[in-house]
Amino acid sequence: MPGIIVGVDGSAHSRKALELAAKEAVAHHTSLTVLTVHQAVRDVYGSPSHYAGDHELTEKARQAAQAETDEVLAAVGGQPESVTVKAVHGLPADELIKAAEGADMVVMGSRGSGGFARLLLGSTATQVAHHADCPVLIVPAAH
Repeated sequence: MPGIIVGVDGSAHSRKALELAAKEAVAHHTSLTVLTVHQAVRDVYGSPSHYAGDHELTEKARQAAQAETDEVLAAVGGQPESVTVKAVHGLPADELIKAAEGADMVVMGSRGSGGFARLLLGSTATQVAHHADCPVLIVPAAH
């Protein structure tokens, strides 16, 4: 999917990424895809697990992302070529990497976790930056 992909999760960090992605999409006259991921749990084999109710929670996440996108676009002053808000159930890094195939750029926020914490928990931004097939813009956390 060409254009700019932005990952959102409802945090202040992802809001900044959404604002920047929207401005870039307007400036470059391209499409904007807002992707939110309803976090799956890894099963014993490392694959995402699926449970009853996942569909409803994924839809709820999409609605929240749509509302946030509408707010941001109203403040940006201009419209991207097109805007799509999607929600999927899965593992955030995996889903963002999949969405990045054929994209012009992926934008995402950074929670600012570093050092030992990053080694223990992993980082979605780090995984996407290493594995995406397009440029990745990571918006740093404000200090």
